Amino acid sequence: MSTRRRIVVGLSGGVDSAVSAHLLKQQGHEVIGIFMKNWEDDDDSEYCSSRQDFLDAASVADVLGIEIEHVNFAADYKDRVFADFLREYQAGRTPNPDVLCNAEIKFKAFLDHAMRLGAECIATGHYARVRQVDGSFQLLKGLDPLKDQSYFLHRLNQAQLSKTLFPVGELPKTEVRRIAAEIGLPNAKKKDSTGICFIGERPFREFLNRYLAHAPGPIRDDRGRVIGEHVGLSFYTLGQRKGIGIGGLKPRAQVRGGGDHAPWFTARKDMATNTLYVVQGHDHPWLQSTTLVADDASWIAGGPPGPGPLAAKTRYRQTDAACTLVAGEKTPVPERFELRFSAAQWAVTPGQSAVLYDGEVCLGGGVIAEVQVAR
Repeated sequence: MSTRRRIVVGLSGGVDSAVSAHLLKQQGHEVIGIFMKNWEDDDDSEYCSSRQDFLDAASVADVLGIEIEHVNFAADYKDRVFADFLREYQAGRTPNPDVLCNAEIKFKAFLDHAMRLGAECIATGHYARVRQVDGSFQLLKGLDPLKDQSYFLHRLNQAQLSKTLFPVGELPKTEVRRIAAEIGLPNAKKKDSTGICFIGERPFREFLNRYLAHAPGPIRDDRGRVIGEHVGLSFYTLGQRKGIGIGGLKPRAQVRGGGDHAPWFTARKDMATNTLYVVQGHDHPWLQSTTLVADDASWIAGGPPGPGPLAAKTRYRQTDAACTLVAGEKTPVPERFELRFSAAQWAVTPGQSAVLYDGEVCLGGGVIAEVQVAR
């Protein structure tokens, strides 16, 4: 019986998806490339790289000798991802649209399209792994700790994982680039994309300004003194240091966590009074959290793990933090959970994802809703 399968690969124009397609073709599979266009509001902008990315993806397909199809998911993206992104910012939270994009576009709209093409499964260039254990599927961290992207994939379910391959998840990034150069891929040295896909490299505040209503209001310190004016609460995130607009303010003497000239950080937002609170010093207590409650929970196994010791990330590129999953009064429904951390966590931000791990296994997570500051 032949193990040759028809596999549709999401070709982004980057080196990771290109090498993924190469590895699958090398294994003897029938490989088809799909380029996903997810944003088109300002295609001609100097900040939008979509056209160049497609040209790069098409060049890769040509070198590999595979077909490539250009598919427009922009309407789906606007309805399922971007609308939620704006709602969250308007409510004063800081969302992570890449998490929702994976769940709603890359592993839903794209997966459905691939199935219509007769694919048996899909593949992407994410640094993660899938393991089957006793008939169920686990999401594992990528083996390269500097590139692991399981955090962004924690909302995937059993049906999605059962039809997904991550060919570069077993490799370090250096090896991926070496393979790309060895087989002559035109994008072997292309820089990794950063930031949110629809914003690109454009100034973030300028972009949000086009879509969100905003009202200036007071900036107060931890004593309640007005020390400046903000341009709209939606434009600030907890832990933010640059761009607050009070850089010229003379700091008070001997501030906790940094001395006379400790920098200012965004610490709280009061939506009811339209007030932004800032504190001095990276280690200020208002920036330290020991407990969080998350909503909209999604569990890869289909249900939550039992209460007990685990590890969690409250932001990408954070070291796993020891924590305990708590069953209690704050979490009366399955879609909510509470985490208590062994050590205080810095600038835990509502709207971001809290993702749970048991060793290398990603269990799922939820959207941070409430944060309790360390005492």
